[in-house]
Amino acid sequence: MDIRYSANPNDVKRYTTEELRREFHISGLYRPDTVQAVYSHVDRMVTLGVMPVNETVPIDKGIDVWANFGTRFFLERREAGLFNLGGPGVVACDGTEYKMGYKDCLYIAMGTKQVTFKSEDSSNPARFYVVSAPAHRAYETRLITLEEAAKKPLGSAESSNKRVINQFIHPDVLPTCQLSMGMTCLEPGSVWNTMPCHTHERRMEIYTYFEIPEDNVVFHLMGQGDETRHIVMQNFDAAISPSWSIHAGCGTSNYTFIWAMGGENQAFDDMDVIPTTDLK
Repeated sequence: MDIRYSANPNDVKRYTTEELRREFHISGLYRPDTVQAVYSHVDRMVTLGVMPVNETVPIDKGIDVWANFGTRFFLERREAGLFNLGGPGVVACDGTEYKMGYKDCLYIAMGTKQVTFKSEDSSNPARFYVVSAPAHRAYETRLITLEEAAKKPLGSAESSNKRVINQFIHPDVLPTCQLSMGMTCLEPGSVWNTMPCHTHERRMEIYTYFEIPEDNVVFHLMGQGDETRHIVMQNFDAAISPSWSIHAGCGTSNYTFIWAMGGENQAFDDMDVIPTTDLK
């Protein structure tokens, strides 16, 4: 498991490109029949990538659960949310199977002892993007399809940010302890997301970008509003965003991204908006 410690915004002002990427950028999440995991000390969020090809892969494959979490099993004191970003797959939670198509989402309750992943077609494997947060009680494990997500259309073609925010793991859809997750889809011709940008003093956020066309990239903006930085993102890359950092992106094409949040609350409007003309 890759461990990422918290970064002070005053130190980040002096980071090189390599240092920024080492602290906040996540890549290489999908490798055949493995679990790739990144533990962030920012709100103790864990990001995982699972791509089963020829095997049924348990969520803790290659992870020393006691050494990393001090628990008997991965979700003993955690909840998790995941999306399938690949071919058809199946997630089994304590023996109950959930068939997952492209862009389907699954919330897994705290206390689930066994979680496994498999693909239905090894030539078109599933890609499971997983985020886990600490939890204090068990809710209900539930599959949420794109059709069932709460939808919030935003932006316009004129401002190059026409998009739909799909809220999957969200208080308007189902109860959770602190984890929120959703998917924002940009329309063709739109490249900006989350403008004007903002910070969350009481929550952190993780973005993962996908559906980036070949030979295109997304410039993920981060840092304090008066000290912005950027990380160039490839398809399926993710970025950790501490509470003090903006989190926005501009692509060379339209794209889709998944956001995951955890922290003090789940209030969508609890944010500090920064006027675009104030960015530096």
